Amino acid sequence: MATKKLSLSTLKPNAGSRKARSRVGRGEGSGHGKTSGRGGKGQTARSGGTIRPGFEGGQMPLYRRIPKVGFRSREAVAGNNEYNIVRLSVLQRLDSGTTVDVSTIRQLGYAKKSSQKAGVKVLADSCDFNKKLHLKVHAISAGAKARVEAAGGSVEIVPA
Repeated sequence: MATKKLSLSTLKPNAGSRKARSRVGRGEGSGHGKTSGRGGKGQTARSGGTIRPGFEGGQMPLYRRIPKVGFRSREAVAGNNEYNIVRLSVLQRLDSGTTVDVSTIRQLGYAKKSSQKAGVKVLADSCDFNKKLHLKVHAISAGAKARVEAAGGSVEIVPA
C-alpha cells in the first residue's frame, strides 16, 4: 500500500481524536432529548438563565458572613510608605557632628529593606539622646525631632 505524500491538502486528524459535537434536543432516543441536558424546570433551564458566582440560593453568602477587618491603603500596596526604621538609640552611637543620611544608614547595616524606594524614618525611643547630629531623612516622628533639636542637632526632610 503506497503512502500519500504529506501536504496541506492531505492532512487529517488522527482517528478518534476529533469527537462529533453533541446534538441536543433531537429525540429521547438520543439521550439528550426533552430537556436537552438542562435538568428540570426553573431559572437554569431557561435560555439566558444563569446564577451569578457566589449566589447561595438566598442564603446569606459567604462573602457577607465573614467579618471585614483591617484596611491596606493604596500607598501601602504601592510601596510608597516603605521605610527603613532607625531608632535614636542607634544614632546615639555615632560621633557628634556627623551627617546622617541614607548612605550612612546603609553603611551601618540598618537599611534592611533593599528597595531603592525605601526611605529612612527616625523614631524616638527611651534612650538619653545627647549627640549633635545633622539628619537628612525621609521622615521623622515628632518626638524624635524634638529630642534631636534639643540636643543641638538639625533635621532636614529630603524627598523620597
